[in-house]
Amino acid sequence: QVQLVESGGGLVQPGGSLRLSCAASGFTVSSYVMSWYRQGVGQERGLVASIIRDELNYADSVKGRFTISRDNDKNTVYLQMDSLKPEDRALYYCKATRMFKEYWGQGSQVTVSL
Repeated sequence: QVQLVESGGGLVQPGGSLRLSCAASGFTVSSYVMSWYRQGVGQERGLVASIIRDELNYADSVKGRFTISRDNDKNTVYLQMDSLKPEDRALYYCKATRMFKEYWGQGSQVTVSL
């Protein structure tokens, strides 16, 4: 059974850091395009970062602040978020894609506030 479980969200002050984890089961993350998306209140879900083999891609709004990585041994994908801003507040989702298959995690809430 395929499953993606996000963790690591929470409340942090502006300028702080969080690391999200996406633990996968039922498939191998190194064989899929792994991505992080986010959706703020009243906003559409948008791509934050993706990792395709060794290629990393980021939304302009997070370049230089967020880092996506993959641990093949743990079958887990991470999103290191530094210098967080209030506008980074959102529900963050992990997504796995390969050809016609697509899987989503349940989401992890990130709140950036004083």
